[in-house]
Amino acid sequence: MPDKSGRSRYMVWLVMLTFFVISLITNIFGPLIPDIITGFHLSLTAAAFLPFCFFIAYGALSIPAGFEAERSGEKRVMMVSFLLAFAGAITFAALPRYGVAVASLFVIGGSFAALQVVINPLLRVAGGEEHFAYNSTLAQFVFGAASFLSPYLYSAIVETPGRSSAPTVLRGLVSLAPPGLPWVSLYWVFAFASLLMTAVIVLSRFPRVERTPDEQAGTIAMYRDLLRQPVVVLYFISVFLYVGSEQGTANWISEFLARYHRFDPHTVGAAAVAWFWGLMTAGCFAGMLLLKFFDSRKVLFAFSVGAIVSLTVALFGSGGAARFAFPIIGLFASVMWPVIISLALNSVSVHHGPFSGILCAAIMGGAVMPLLIGAVADALGLRAGMCLLYVTFGWILGVSVWARPLISNETIRNKSSKQAA
Repeated sequence: MPDKSGRSRYMVWLVMLTFFVISLITNIFGPLIPDIITGFHLSLTAAAFLPFCFFIAYGALSIPAGFEAERSGEKRVMMVSFLLAFAGAITFAALPRYGVAVASLFVIGGSFAALQVVINPLLRVAGGEEHFAYNSTLAQFVFGAASFLSPYLYSAIVETPGRSSAPTVLRGLVSLAPPGLPWVSLYWVFAFASLLMTAVIVLSRFPRVERTPDEQAGTIAMYRDLLRQPVVVLYFISVFLYVGSEQGTANWISEFLARYHRFDPHTVGAAAVAWFWGLMTAGCFAGMLLLKFFDSRKVLFAFSVGAIVSLTVALFGSGGAARFAFPIIGLFASVMWPVIISLALNSVSVHHGPFSGILCAAIMGGAVMPLLIGAVADALGLRAGMCLLYVTFGWILGVSVWARPLISNETIRNKSSKQAA
């Protein structure tokens, strides 16, 4: 139960569980792409339109969700969001058609956009402001752990029809899917997880989240004022292209390895995607250590170069090299999100709440880049399509050069200088 200040260890773990469920569902697209193409007989562009529908919902609903959270409270927004996610998942599980999948993923994406908007302020209150940085890092780890496990859940389900020793639960789950489409069973898992989370939230007592004036969703005029500032537009583009880089890589790894190197997408492809997310999680800890010693812009520069080199090996190297180079891109991408977000928020002096909403809306970059890659791939081949990632990672490299934050990250060196002064 929350104390008078709103702190609650139970609520912290509820937020962590929410991050886990969001990540488990969000990052399943990469392993699914080859099966979606085969099962629905789709072009690469049509297949990429599915994650497009999911992530475009972030752009459409992130800012409205902030207003709704202030009006009706975090508990109601979370409860309705998980109910919508349940409705989206159960509809596609019962009616596995391409058109249904398009609508279903937009609904699920919109519900997750609303969840992302409310759980960070909730984590700040429930865990205490002084522990927010630690708890945010822990949340990032939980998110990454679910991303790592998600492809293995996929592998376990799609391999079940060919395994006589498969657990009874998995065999029963796969029996709910149409013949030849065992991966549809995943949506029954998503529906159950969403319904379970709805029940947990209904039974939970939430603390009152008191936002400071700077954290509030703000007014339309504030958003207009922010969007007139070039630095705000530049960081919107930066977040847009970062998420595009992340999803544009992860969503096409399995299909690339199958198409160019004949690796089984159910095993090798799924494992490569899992390790992409796993190394991204591990890289967060390496990045945290480096940020204690080096300016964040220098760290971002080095990791961006590493990502571009790894991408080159993955796209133009041998099958064995590509199998390992794709996951290593995740390692180098690990610091990009937190560094870009911190540089962005430290580059404006006011209206951080509305600015955070603008940056959340930029997550729709995860919709656009996979779709562009698919469109170019249909015309020129998947390798040519994935070369678009040079543009996105190149922009992030540029951020490390032009960023001029009002406040730089504290390192051991500049902390010692301040103390000496």
